[in-house]
Amino acid sequence: MDIQLYHDFSRINLDDMREVYESVGWTKHRNEIIKQVFDASNVTVFASVSGRTVGFGRSLSDGVFNAAIYDVVVHKEFQKLGIAKRIIEDLLDQLQNVSCVHFISTTGNEEFYRKVGFKKIKTGMARYLNQELDAEYLE
Repeated sequence: MDIQLYHDFSRINLDDMREVYESVGWTKHRNEIIKQVFDASNVTVFASVSGRTVGFGRSLSDGVFNAAIYDVVVHKEFQKLGIAKRIIEDLLDQLQNVSCVHFISTTGNEEFYRKVGFKKIKTGMARYLNQELDAEYLE
């Protein structure tokens, strides 16, 4: 399988991206929202197979001190092929000169992110407007 990585969001088919999100149960990502969050992200990577977008990741960064990685998602049909690892490695390569890179994992994927070099932080805090997310992720 020939997996291609690229960084040009203008090449993206938003319907393909929405399908990736939906395949993993993230059903609230409409095309307009996908476009908005990726337009606002200054570091992105997309994975495709035969021209179809099957995975992606994004980050916000000041380019020096801090970055936060979000939405590393691979279509359910293409998981366990090393695509997520390649996406993370590409994002980290793009962020190689940034002092601290934060990442918030989805529940159940913590071990994967440990394997690619992330560690728990002692001082992380968050707030969620959505009560279900608040209950799932916060102490």
